[in-house]
Parts: sequence; structure tokens; C-alpha cells
Amino acid sequence: MKDKPADEVRINLPKVATGIKGLDEITNGGLPQGRPTLITGSAGTGKTLLSLEFLVNGVIEYDEPGVFMAFEETEEELIQNVASLGFDLQKMIEDKRIFVDYVHIERSEIEEAGEYNLDGLFVRLNNAIETVGAKRVVLDTLEALFTGFTDQTILRAELRRLFRWLKAKGVSAIITGEKGEIGLTRHGLEEYVSDCVISLSHEEQDRVYTRRLRIVKYRGTKHETSEFPFLIDDDGFAVMPITSLALDHDVSEERISSGVPEMDAMLGGKGFFRGSSILISGTSGTGKTSLCGHMADGACKRGEKVLYLSFEESSRQIIRNMKSIGMNLGKWVEKKQLIFHSARVSLFGLEAHLTALHKLMGKHEPDLIIIDPINAYLSNDDEIEAKTMLIRLIDFIKANKITGYFTSLTGSSEAEASTSVNISSLMDTWLLLRDIETRGERNRGLYVLKSRGMANSNQIREFMITSKGVKLKDVYLGREGVLTGSSRLMQEMIDQEDSRKLQEKINSLEEELERKEKAMEAQVELIRLQAKSEKIDIMNELDQLKREILQKEVFTKRNLESRSK
Repeated sequence: MKDKPADEVRINLPKVATGIKGLDEITNGGLPQGRPTLITGSAGTGKTLLSLEFLVNGVIEYDEPGVFMAFEETEEELIQNVASLGFDLQKMIEDKRIFVDYVHIERSEIEEAGEYNLDGLFVRLNNAIETVGAKRVVLDTLEALFTGFTDQTILRAELRRLFRWLKAKGVSAIITGEKGEIGLTRHGLEEYVSDCVISLSHEEQDRVYTRRLRIVKYRGTKHETSEFPFLIDDDGFAVMPITSLALDHDVSEERISSGVPEMDAMLGGKGFFRGSSILISGTSGTGKTSLCGHMADGACKRGEKVLYLSFEESSRQIIRNMKSIGMNLGKWVEKKQLIFHSARVSLFGLEAHLTALHKLMGKHEPDLIIIDPINAYLSNDDEIEAKTMLIRLIDFIKANKITGYFTSLTGSSEAEASTSVNISSLMDTWLLLRDIETRGERNRGLYVLKSRGMANSNQIREFMITSKGVKLKDVYLGREGVLTGSSRLMQEMIDQEDSRKLQEKINSLEEELERKEKAMEAQVELIRLQAKSEKIDIMNELDQLKREILQKEVFTKRNLESRSK
């Protein structure tokens, strides 16, 4: 392969942003500027709404006036349709920022002839463009415009002329068309004369409908070719792009608390990494939601925002239940730090659900997202689709530096070190809650299966849910291993009794030793006193003898002196 010249400059195709969330991303900047784009799809797929948002966003966000030429809906109908999305189309029309022209066409009024053309339409469209100085144009729809055509030669010629005319005007245009029975369109030609073709569909699977968008072609630029789910809701049209698989997102060294001090101690004493993915798995009733409550409460106390997605319990039920273990999550809801979103996943397709989650995260910008439980995604029994969806969701969460906290319900017959959707490899930290059954009772245990990038405990800790929240007891080992519940209490009583008896023996020996020491000290004192008394007697006797000797010496001396005289 030859190297490109150093002075070669790559020319990018000029594009015009649609302002529609996700669409500009998958088109790498928007639709071709000054060129026509064909939006095709069956009835109800959202062609008209996408086109209207293209115009409205052009006015609001990019100061580009537009023209909407409708062949099926009147101006009043269009105004009412977009009012529910918060768009004041009437004001934009009054301010001459958008020109809406309803062209009524009756099949019976059309007389086909060899010289038939669209010159009248071009005059009408040109007048609308010049009236508002339009940069964007929408024609909705081609089928209504060509409803009277039966001669395919005339139809194709006029289609080509329409697209060339729009290019010559330099406007960024959207033309909508109905999906054909075989091809993308009914006429089978529009896709070949358009610079960009986008197909919309509304697919059914297991009685759940999902809207999807695909860029069929885009001349002169790189674009995504996969199908993308999209939503039409109160905020309008939103496309969810497939997350990048490059795995090049940033990571954080900051550690955040789990809300349970004993659990933090098991994770090197500091808790989880911010922006990491955490999985809590266990059978029903082991306390997974209680740990979610602690995590949410701890994050709110740090001043963070939490998005809590609950698929099995309502927000009121969770708030009520958490009060029983000493947590008042209601106050965080009032402060808008904790946002609950409770809904059955089965109400929507997985793709639509994922798109809705993207919108929720974009709207609330949470620091922590809790999903309880991920098993809800298996409602359609398609494990591969569920895993694919979760991979995309987890990747999106990590890419946005959001901490993800997931719970997984495991069955009693399942292997402990597995999840129902086999996504453990995507998790940075995995905690397992397990039932410990001994002597006819059921207790809870918790241990760390893995925690990337940090030291972690290898102990199984007894897990207790009290009126003051979750508590982890220190490991208590017996002859049969880790003891919990009444077995632990019984062993503690036995150990305490053994300790008491041992202490009594120690105390008895210490008292005996003290008595002997005192007796010995008394004997020593007595001997000391006797020795002192004997010493005094001896000293007295010595003094007496010394006096007697002195007297004899005096007497002898006197006798000698007497004789000498």
C-alpha cells in the first residue's frame, strides 16, 4: 500500500446537525448539508415527527429557518401534534421562522400527460423558502405527492428532477416515503437518487414492539450501518447509539463507601472504586435490596445524585421497607438527590428499555445508578439479547464514569459463582450473599468473590439485617467451620462458660499464691524481728564485757600506782 502524500488534505462532507439525541452521533455530525435525505418506513414509525424535530431544532438550536410542505396533514394538525412535545410551532410560524404549507392533492384532480411536471410545486416551494429564508426543507410524503402517477417513466423523471432542484437550491432537505412491499420504498427509485437514506421500522417480538433506525446509505461519509433502537416519548425522538467496544474509558482512583462500614473493611478498608461496576448476587431474601438502600443512602449523604431502577418493587414500597432498618430514603427523594424509576421491563422491548435508560441518565446525570435486579431483562427468555443489552448498558455507564450497582437473583439450584445472564466477567466487584443452613435454621453470609484492583477479604461474614441497618459480624470459627445464628450463640455460650471456669481457676490460683506470698512475708518479718532482738542482746552483752574489761584495767592501774609509792 502506497503512503499518502504528506500534504494531502482529507475533505469532510459538510453536515447539518439535526439536534436529535443520538442521530447526530451515529451519522457523525448530522445529515448532508445542502442535499436531500430520504426517511422511509411504514405508517407509525415516526417519519413526520423526525422531520418536524429536524426543523424545530434548526430554528431553536442553530438559527436556521425551515419549510414544512405537507401533503397529508394540515397546519393545524401539525401544530397540535408537536405541542405535546413542548414545541410551540404556532409561534415559530408567526415569527416567520418556519413556513408550513399544506398541499391538498386529489387523485381525481390529477391529469397525467406526457408533458406533466412539478413546475407548480417548485414555484410554491421556492416562494416558501424565500419567505422565511429557509435553510431546511421537509416534504411529507412522496406517496401523497405522486398519488396520481401511473406512468413510471414520468414518475422517475420527476423524482430525479425534484432531488436535483433541491440540491440546486442548496437547502438541507428531508423527504419522507412509505416503505414498499419489496424494497425500501414503494417506487423503488428514491433510494438511488438520495444522498442519504434512513429506514425506520416498528418490529414485533414476543408481542413487544421496538422501533429501530438504520442508515441504509450515506454518500461521501463514514456512517454506522447497524440498527439502532429509538424512542418516541414526551420529549420527542431519541436514538440510542451502540456503545463503543474500544474499552478505552477513563478510570478513577477515588474510593466510595458501600454505606456499610464492615463491608468497606472487607474491601481494603476503603470501599469501591468510583465508576466501577458492582454486582450483588444471592437467593431471594438474602438482603440484596437492603444493600442497595445502604449504597443509595451513603451516596446521598455525600451529596451525590442516585438513579434507582427498581423492576420488582414500587418506590413507596422500597422507602417503607428501608425505614424498618433505620434508613429514611424519602428525604433524599424530596431533595431530588434520589430518583426512583419503577417499571416492568416486559412492558417494552429490551432495546426500547435501554434507550429509555440512556435518556434517564442523560436527564438526571447520576453519580450512582442502581439496577435491582438484572434478572428482569430475561422476561422474554432471550439470554443472548439480554446479555448484549447489559453489555451495552454497563459499557455506557462506565464510559460516563457512573458507578453501577447491580443485583442478581440466583436460584437455590444454581451454582454460587454464576449469574442468570452470565455477566460476572463484566463486573469489577462481585459480592455473594448466601444462605447458611445449620441445625434447622437459615442464616445469611457474605463474601467477596472478586474485586479488581484492591485487596479484599477472603472470609465469609455473617450478614444480619437489624433495626439499625445491615451489620456484618466478625468471623466465628468452630470445629465444624464458620458458625452462624443459634449455633454461634450456643458456641459463644459454651466458650463463655469455659472462659468463666478458666478465669475462676486462674483467680483461685492467684489468691493461693497471694496467701503464700503473704505468709512468706510474715515469716520473713518474724525472722527479721528475731534477728534484730538477738542482735540487740549480743550488743548489750558486748557492751557489758567491754565495761568489765575497762574496770579491771582501771583497778590494775591503781594497784600498780599504789605499790610504787
